[in-house]
Amino acid sequence: MGIICFLGLAFVLTIILRIVLSWFPLDPDGLGATFFHVTVRITEPVLGPIRRALPMVRMGNFGLDLSPILVILGVQILLGLLGC
Repeated sequence: MGIICFLGLAFVLTIILRIVLSWFPLDPDGLGATFFHVTVRITEPVLGPIRRALPMVRMGNFGLDLSPILVILGVQILLGLLGC
């Protein structure tokens, strides 16, 4: 059970890192952009389908993507059910 708990926590932290990195302008050739692209490759298979099914919440002139929040909530519920 320990490896499943670790992987779930690592996935949640990867989503959080992706969110934080998306707030900053990154140099395309820099280390930050490399980390961002790695986080996208890891999280997009889960976030993408939810993002396509769930419309963005409009807040003035911008939209709020709720898919990371839903995935983090779902992973936390799953980990709680598994006893992690």
